[in-house]
Amino acid sequence: MRGKEKDKTVTNAALAGIASDVVDRFGSAVKEHEVAYSGVDNEAGQTLQKGLKTISGYNRGDPSNPDYDRITKAQAGFSAEVKEVARRRAEEAIAGGKPRTMRTDDVPGHVNDQLYDITSEVDSNGNPVPHSSAQMKFVGSSPDAAAEKLLSKDFNKYIENDVKMVVPSDYYDGIKANLGERIASLKKQIQYLQENGGNPDALKAKQAELQKCETLNKNLVKSNVSNAEAIEARNNPLLSTAKDIVRVAHRAGVEQAKMGAAIGGGMSLVRNLIAVYKGEKSKEDAALAVVGDTAGAATLSYATAFGGAVIKGSMQNSSSSMLRSVSKTNLPAYIATTAWETGKTLKAYFSGDIDGVQCLEQLGEKGYGMTASALFAGIGQVAIPIPVVGALAGSMIGYALSSVSYNILKTSLAEEKIARAERIKIEKECNEAIAMLRQYRQELEIAIQKYFQEQNAFFEQTFCEIKKAFNTGDIDGYIAGTNKITEHFGKKPLYSNMEEFEQIMGGDEPLKI
Repeated sequence: MRGKEKDKTVTNAALAGIASDVVDRFGSAVKEHEVAYSGVDNEAGQTLQKGLKTISGYNRGDPSNPDYDRITKAQAGFSAEVKEVARRRAEEAIAGGKPRTMRTDDVPGHVNDQLYDITSEVDSNGNPVPHSSAQMKFVGSSPDAAAEKLLSKDFNKYIENDVKMVVPSDYYDGIKANLGERIASLKKQIQYLQENGGNPDALKAKQAELQKCETLNKNLVKSNVSNAEAIEARNNPLLSTAKDIVRVAHRAGVEQAKMGAAIGGGMSLVRNLIAVYKGEKSKEDAALAVVGDTAGAATLSYATAFGGAVIKGSMQNSSSSMLRSVSKTNLPAYIATTAWETGKTLKAYFSGDIDGVQCLEQLGEKGYGMTASALFAGIGQVAIPIPVVGALAGSMIGYALSSVSYNILKTSLAEEKIARAERIKIEKECNEAIAMLRQYRQELEIAIQKYFQEQNAFFEQTFCEIKKAFNTGDIDGYIAGTNKITEHFGKKPLYSNMEEFEQIMGGDEPLKI
């Protein structure tokens, strides 16, 4: 590979190395949606009472049946429960904790629990804890009809036991408005009866009705699922699950893109500052290169986290114990990044930029390099137990060493087929390349030494701020630190925080350097 392309590949390997946390959390969230669809949690060794796929097979008669829609809505209520639990568990995984929410049907001894449909906590006896449990009710053809149904005698046991009631997200506001009107009206009626000596029995009945409305209003909880989503989950569970997985993967991509832009941009900034200092680049060209590298790093990081989360989730719930074990490593992120890298090589081949031999060589080197990078990322994180930094350093070292190793092996395999004269020529070129590398390294060391001697205090403080931002995951802090370097060289930063960066990249205005 050419030097510039190899630099980008090394950077890409490093970006894959730091994606482990995002891929792990969001991959676990993807797994929860796959479990909701299949009804089987291979990681926990558990088969759920109901999965979306199973519910979609329930009999509901012929579409011409007058009760067809009613039966569909009733079955969609089960799908809503499964989907609500999946979405809650996914958020718990994304937050970095162990998913706890479950349907009470999946709690031993609580199938068809009389009060609760979902819970996130059970006591020492295995019973759902009231304040952490709730009943789900997807009833009524409208918010007003739902409110009427929830206040009917059929639901008295939930009111009397102070049970939280989870209602469709698209009905929640309407039901709250209906209850608010009822409560206001009942208060006026009670006040009138009290002031005018009304019938004591009528007054008592109104007070009981008010208490009922206030209790329901207090316990009303907005579901993560709408009526339309519940119906879709009942009728097309695979599509419904795919949508949730894509949403989770997209969030993973956006989160990692922010970190990738900060780190990729920072690495590019350092490289280009050195190039400007040595007179190899103008300030304008360097600034353009930094912007391009930052955008490229953000794009790759998005693709790595998006693809890595999906791959990780599938591996985590695989029936194969080996794949489940591998899912705990950062391999899913490297698989996604390797696909990106090899895709660029194949594109170059099909566009005629490289020939077949070069294509195979690059594919081999990138595959070998990414594998070693994954290994060294793990070693680096253990050796340097600082979030991101260890994996970043390990990935870069691993890729660099593996690239050298691969080229040596490739050359050794080809030596016996090279004619003597050709071999002498190649050896000469290699020696010249080695001499140039040594010279470059010497120049670079002198330049860096001189530069840091002159600017030691400034850079010591700035890099401390950047390191602190790394440790705390403070992207804006990282950008602020790198911007100090930019300003130190007399340039105005393009953006001062992640929000401004997103506005620039997403805006319609042309980028001005």
